Amino acid sequence: MGLVSKGPKETECTEEQWLKSLRKTVERVLPIPHYQESYGAIGITQAEDIKSLKDFERLPLTTKEDLRKNYPFGLFAEPMENIVRLHASSGTTGKPTVVGYTRQDITLWAKIVANGLKRAGVTKKDVVQIAYGYGLFTGGMGLHYGCEEMGAIVVPISGGNTARQLMLMRDFGTTVLACTPSYALFLAESLEESGISREELKLKIGIFGAEPWTEGMREEIEMRLGIKAFDIYGLSEIMGPGVAMECSAHQGLHIDEHFYPEILDEEGNPLPVGERGELVITSIEKEGFPVLRYRTKDLTTLEYGTCSCGQVGWTMGRVSARVDDMLIIRGVNVFPSQVEEAILLEGFEPHYLLVVYRVGNLDQLEVQVEVNETSFFDEVRELEGRQDRLQKRIEDVLGISVRIRLVEPKSIPRSEGKAIRVIDKRNKEG
Repeated sequence: MGLVSKGPKETECTEEQWLKSLRKTVERVLPIPHYQESYGAIGITQAEDIKSLKDFERLPLTTKEDLRKNYPFGLFAEPMENIVRLHASSGTTGKPTVVGYTRQDITLWAKIVANGLKRAGVTKKDVVQIAYGYGLFTGGMGLHYGCEEMGAIVVPISGGNTARQLMLMRDFGTTVLACTPSYALFLAESLEESGISREELKLKIGIFGAEPWTEGMREEIEMRLGIKAFDIYGLSEIMGPGVAMECSAHQGLHIDEHFYPEILDEEGNPLPVGERGELVITSIEKEGFPVLRYRTKDLTTLEYGTCSCGQVGWTMGRVSARVDDMLIIRGVNVFPSQVEEAILLEGFEPHYLLVVYRVGNLDQLEVQVEVNETSFFDEVRELEGRQDRLQKRIEDVLGISVRIRLVEPKSIPRSEGKAIRVIDKRNKEG
């Protein structure tokens, strides 16, 4: 039995429960000048002004730019003496976005992550190797505290040093691997060259997130590491990893009850249940840095109902792409995930690079695709045939002409964190 879909408004108490929680969050942020101004402009001066979910959907959206304008602590709802931890984004495109946590926030976060891990089959008997980065990035610490909350053994190895990762994976009897899907693939590739056989490992579960990935990549990782792979979703601005996670049914990611999701179109209008759009999230019961109607820039779908695992509530589809990742080439919207799916369907390695450049006034797209060691020594005619088939498949999906360039094994850089999929040379070319 799959997810039985229904809208939350079909049950009156459900809407009342959401409203009660959402009003508490509104009440918590109203003393903050940013929210006082933006909410006051539409006549919301107290939480009681929100009498329905429709009223809530009138509230202005919160964006990453709002966080940067109020850098570093302007959106905190608690005095600094109550904040026990700070995290921040990398700030590669401007000032970093800074988030703060009270002691209660840290406890809540740990419980949220632990509940998600349990749905994926992780138990206190497991050894969890966390190869997400530690530090200002929330990935490592979020999974760490969640594993400790449920009593599992944590190996806080962080990212990088792949040879050591594999050695400790074998020696410590790691049963659960947590990292980005692109790094999991790199670990699988490195394992095959390490002299350590897959049979020497006790791996059974992978917890992968922090970047969009396709169903084809899941199958590749599961086959090469001999595990069941689970998608985990989160972002620092809302809480960190654990906002949503797959269960063993693999029918979407269950959104924890401490978050209220919406799906909007490009103009910011609500979309019906099941339609694909941008995910917007409100945190509930978060003290230090509550955020209302935050634009995640992640594209997905929402359903509401009961899963075959017994979980009742919101379920989101796998994040297919980020708005930020979208390329506009000759007027066509192009996402790396579309190309990745075509590459995997044609049997190529999931290591690729999209290079966008301009000839005259016309945008061009080159897709560099890595061949594996076996294919590299195939007959030229056979390789050319595969290249032609891949080009046709990608052009059919995207609706524009592309250039396919097959490159040597291991020539595309591997990532220990989030994979780099796009090089856009158009701005550099003026």
